[in-house]
Amino acid sequence: MIVMKLLIKKAKICYPGHKLHGKTQDVIVESGKIQCIASSLKNPGNYKEITSKNLHLSPGWLDLKANLGEPGFEERETLESGMKAAAAGGFTGVCVSPDVQPFSDNRSSIEFVSRAGEGKSVTLYPLGALSKGGKGEELAEMFDMHKSGLVGAVAFTDNKPIPNAKFQLLLQQYSQNFDGLIYSFPMNLDLAGKGNVSEGETSTYLGLKGIPHLAEEITVARDLQILEYAGGRLHFSDISSAESAKLIGASKKSKLNATASVAWYHLIFNDTVLEGFDSNYKVLPPLRTESDRKGLIKALKEGNIDTITSNHQPQNIERKECEFEYAGYGINGMQVVFAALNTFAKELDLDTLVESLGIRPYQVLNKETPSIEEGSNANFTLFDPQEKWTYDKTNNHSLAENNPMFGTEFTGKVLGTVNGKVGNIS
Repeated sequence: MIVMKLLIKKAKICYPGHKLHGKTQDVIVESGKIQCIASSLKNPGNYKEITSKNLHLSPGWLDLKANLGEPGFEERETLESGMKAAAAGGFTGVCVSPDVQPFSDNRSSIEFVSRAGEGKSVTLYPLGALSKGGKGEELAEMFDMHKSGLVGAVAFTDNKPIPNAKFQLLLQQYSQNFDGLIYSFPMNLDLAGKGNVSEGETSTYLGLKGIPHLAEEITVARDLQILEYAGGRLHFSDISSAESAKLIGASKKSKLNATASVAWYHLIFNDTVLEGFDSNYKVLPPLRTESDRKGLIKALKEGNIDTITSNHQPQNIERKECEFEYAGYGINGMQVVFAALNTFAKELDLDTLVESLGIRPYQVLNKETPSIEEGSNANFTLFDPQEKWTYDKTNNHSLAENNPMFGTEFTGKVLGTVNGKVGNIS
C-alpha cells in the first residue's frame, strides 16, 4: 500500500442521502485527505489518474463479520492475506471474529489485531469474545477489551450460539456499562442437533440431517425478549430465515435497539444448490429455501435487515474435500460480495447495496459514516457496476479456495479502495 496523489476522473457519487448522490465529479486526494471535489479538475501534475468507463465512488465498505484465521489457523488465512482479499472486495474496514486460537478474549488479543491493521488501507476492527475461551460460561474481559488497543473491541461475539438464556441476559446487562454491542448467533443447539443443512424437502431428498427454521427463530424471539427486558444493544450477525427477519422488523417498530446482518450467499443461493453435494455450499446457518431468500431480500430493502456481511470463513482443502457430513462450514467470499450480488441478486438495486455495505454498517457500530467532503479523510470504494470479469484461482487474494464461484463471470468489479492509503488500485 503506497501513499499516492490521486486524481479520480468522472466518478459517479453513489451515496444515498448525500448532496452529491448521483452526480459525476472529479476528486483530488492527497496525503490521505480529499482536497478538492468538482465537476471538472485538471491534473495538478504528477497525480495518478483513476479513470474507468463507468466509474462509481461510494463511502468505504465495512464488513461486520469475517474470520481471518490468525493466530492459530494461518494455513487458512492470515491477517495480511485477509486484508488483501478485503481490499480486492472493496472493503476499507473489516470486523475480525475472535474465533481463533487462542480465542480473542483479552486485551492483548485485541491489540494484536488492531496493530496488524495500523497504517494499512484496511482498518481492522476487533470483535472481542463474550465469554472466556468462547465457552459460554464465564464473562470475558469485555470492558478491558473495549478500552484496549488502537481501536478497541467494537462489539462482542463468541461466533457461536449462547445456549444459556441467563448468560445472554447477563451479557445484555453488563454491556450497558460501556454501551457495548452484543452479537447474537441465533441457533437453538438442541433443535439443531446434528444437522448439516436446512430441514425441508431438499434435506429429505438428499438424505442429509436438517436444521429446522425453528432453531433460529426461537432464539431470535428469545434474545429479543431479553433485550426488551434488560435493554442494551443487540446485533443478529447471522440471519437465514425470512421469519427471523420479520421478528426483527417488528422489534424495530417497537423501538428496540436491535439490528441484523445477512451473509451475501443467503441472498443468492437456496438449498437446491446442495444437490451436487458440493461442500463449498455448506455454511452455518445453512442455505434455506427460495422463499427465505426472497424474504431476506425484501427485509434488506425495507431495512428490517441492516447490513450485508461476507461472513468470510476460509477453510483449508482437507476440511472441504471430504464427505459432506464431515466438511467444515463456510465460504471464502470477502472478495466477491459485491460482484456476486450485483450479478445474481437482481432484486437489489445499487443504492441498496451501497447502503448495506457502506452506510448502515457504520450506523450499527455507532461510528461516523465516511464523509465525501473537501477536507475529510479519504475513505471510499471505487467500482464499476458494469465491468465484466471472471473470478478464478489466479486472481483470488485469499489463501483459501473454498468458494463455489470459481470460474464465474461477474458483472460489477471493484476497481480500488482509498482509506488514508491506497488499496488494490493498479
